[in-house]
Amino acid sequence: MRRRWIADTWSPQSGHPTHAALTGEQADHLARVLRAQPGQSYDVVANGFLHRGEITAVSETEVLFTLHEELQADAALPIHLLLAVFKFDRFEWAIEKATELGVTRITPVLAQRTEKHLALASEKRAARWRRIALESAKQSRRSDVPQLLDPTPLTAALARESASLRILLSETEQTLSLATALGTPHLDSEMWDLATNSRVPHPSQSYRDGWEVENELSLAIGPEGGWTHEEISLFAQHNWTAVTLGPRILRAETAAIAAIAIAASQLIS
Repeated sequence: MRRRWIADTWSPQSGHPTHAALTGEQADHLARVLRAQPGQSYDVVANGFLHRGEITAVSETEVLFTLHEELQADAALPIHLLLAVFKFDRFEWAIEKATELGVTRITPVLAQRTEKHLALASEKRAARWRRIALESAKQSRRSDVPQLLDPTPLTAALARESASLRILLSETEQTLSLATALGTPHLDSEMWDLATNSRVPHPSQSYRDGWEVENELSLAIGPEGGWTHEEISLFAQHNWTAVTLGPRILRAETAAIAAIAIAASQLIS
């Protein structure tokens, strides 16, 4: 199995590229550590397409490839993960694993219970998080890299969300499971309505009936301590469906991976 690289630049920039290049750390590693030589072949991802690439020139700052036949590659899962920022070591682990599992986009969300020092430092961490996603994409042999957006306040993240199915992991929801919300067209479940402090018919029926696999699914995972009542109400205003992963209290990173795995089982079945 050939090693896979994700190109830093390619040409032409639209459609199927015919040439690509690795630069920076990737070029340095390929040139100095792996001692690459012209004529060697690797799998190269460029502009979302996977090709067999033949090295044509090598230096410690740039490795050039001519791209030959396109290879078959698995598509990314149409999942947008909205992940509230929590302790950076565990947050970065979640980014790595979400990338391995195949999500398309990740938005770090600044929630009310995100610790202030983490919220302030998160913008400077975004570049590191993108590098983690890149390395994880290469390690897991993805044919793309998930888009990792800048850290965004929850209000702004919800306002720009356009996914056809929007799922909120919520500790206040104890009846409707994620598997049921994704896999069953007709739901008889009820949910807890914070506005009226009572059980009401669950709105998921209308979301699921209009959802097709090729459309994007959004999953929102809260911070340590969970979403506040105000945030859950805000999700409801933006047509999100609250679900549960079961009776146990999970760490945020565990909940994220479990939710993606459950969603993937529905999307690829």
